[in-house]
Amino acid sequence: MNRIRTPIVETIYFDKKSLDQLRKDYQKNKYKKLILDYPTVYIVTDESKKKYNVYVGETSDIYHRTIQHMNQDPLKREDWKAFTESKSSEMLVIGHEFFNKSLTLDIENRLMLYLSSVDNVNHLYNRRSNQQNEYYTSEYFEAIFTKVWKELHRKNSNLFPVEKVIKDSAVFKASPFHKLTQEQIDAKEKIKTKIFEVLDIGLDGQLIFVTGAAGSGKTVLLSSLFYELFQGVSDEDGQIQLEDLDNYLLVNHDQQLTVYQQIATKLNLINKQNEDRVSKPTRFINNRTPEDKVDVILVDEAHLLWTQGKQSYRGKNQLLDLLERAKVVVAIFDLDQILQTNQYLEESTQLELKNHIAATIGLENQMRINSSAETVHWIRNIVDEQEIGIIPEDKSYDLRIFDNPNDLEESIRKKAMDTNRGLSRVIATFDWKYIQGKKPEDEDYWMVRDKEWEMPWNLQLEESDQNQKRKNKNLSWAEQPHTINEVGSTYTVQGFDLNYAGLIIGPSVQYRNGKIVFNREGSKNRNAVQNRRMIDGSVENLAETLLKNELNVLLTRGVNGLYIYAVDEELRRALLEADQRKQDNL
Repeated sequence: MNRIRTPIVETIYFDKKSLDQLRKDYQKNKYKKLILDYPTVYIVTDESKKKYNVYVGETSDIYHRTIQHMNQDPLKREDWKAFTESKSSEMLVIGHEFFNKSLTLDIENRLMLYLSSVDNVNHLYNRRSNQQNEYYTSEYFEAIFTKVWKELHRKNSNLFPVEKVIKDSAVFKASPFHKLTQEQIDAKEKIKTKIFEVLDIGLDGQLIFVTGAAGSGKTVLLSSLFYELFQGVSDEDGQIQLEDLDNYLLVNHDQQLTVYQQIATKLNLINKQNEDRVSKPTRFINNRTPEDKVDVILVDEAHLLWTQGKQSYRGKNQLLDLLERAKVVVAIFDLDQILQTNQYLEESTQLELKNHIAATIGLENQMRINSSAETVHWIRNIVDEQEIGIIPEDKSYDLRIFDNPNDLEESIRKKAMDTNRGLSRVIATFDWKYIQGKKPEDEDYWMVRDKEWEMPWNLQLEESDQNQKRKNKNLSWAEQPHTINEVGSTYTVQGFDLNYAGLIIGPSVQYRNGKIVFNREGSKNRNAVQNRRMIDGSVENLAETLLKNELNVLLTRGVNGLYIYAVDEELRRALLEADQRKQDNL
């Protein structure tokens, strides 16, 4: 491989005088070609109180492209008008000897991905992404981008933090600018085609189901689709077929909603006048009548939609209510992640939904867990077959079984302190009492306990540092630094990644006669173990299914590692016996 040189990064004020000086300086410079003649990538920024508005672009002629931004774009766009009128606007121009059209498009797209995830960026004004396939020099892309980012970080660490900080953010993980796999690309094209057909024919109440197991890339697909629909859907020739669609993105999960609202705000998809475009299903249903239909509703974590009335929702099934209020509903759904009785989808409702289904699109690839196929199979076997096989050798994934929770906690703390290891937290099955918003009578916090070990449940401790406390309002539970001292549950980690997950399996999960069994008496999750009154008036207990789903969600949170401790003695022994790997291989 050729040695990758450090890129050139020039910073100038965003004005004609500075641009002319840049061209003059490089006319006789030995790097003239890299800035003035070769394709370049550029970043326009405007800073106020260490917060930035940003635009990322690429061009084969930096001088004339910038003149266009200064003279023509302000006549059509308010963002460019603000850049040109600001006294603090700057432009960074990036050049490299390997840059060609495709490579600069990839660099541009990755910069959009990173900058849209930076906490100090208020708005990213780009309107399109440009994912590239294979091309000449694509093998050098990762190495070149890392050098580009390091140079940018050296110039401005507030705007360009270290890569690890960005990659740990929940906004980054759900960003619409991720490079999609071929499976995701195919799925998105199928969804868009079906939306075209439905709107063109004039149908309404049509359902597109997108299915896939935990970690199969459903959220990134949905985020990419939402961004693309909002900008205007184009066909293969790049011609806009449908503009000004009335789109909404709904999710019935507080932590995920916060992330989507951040993304939509940064990318100017919502503002104070239309903030309901990203909201909870109940809010949308209560504010919209069936007569006032929208074009497209995208629903992430659709398995969390309520199938019974609850709190301010007075209906009987949220998905059916959404179908009444939209021409097309795209629902991201995983039957194995239904966690509460009021989310359970009865057979009669499934039959009713079949009348609405326009397409079912599945995602099969496991994208979250960076492990061998054998390790994924070992985890899936616990959930699907309720069996514990021999743990496979796997150099790429850190899977450990612990015989006490103290060592598990200590190991997770070490991972969390290591900036190269990233976001790591202790999580547990909901087998210890917790009532949100209410203090226990005889102690300060609701605790997760086993023998002498204990830690507080999530959403109880407060950040002591006031600056960090303000930042925490826009962060998911796991991203908040002080939550290393808490135990997460499905209520705070469902839909999110952890680099290393330390799972405490409580007494609701046991091992008897060679099989994993679920004990409703060991659970404190009232929403999972209480009876459900069915549509026909009968009463059923769904605890075994829902507790199994809870374990499924928790076992699939760890990207690079999963640490397990089981409270049930027989289960703990079976897990320890399944680990026959040599210790020096761990």
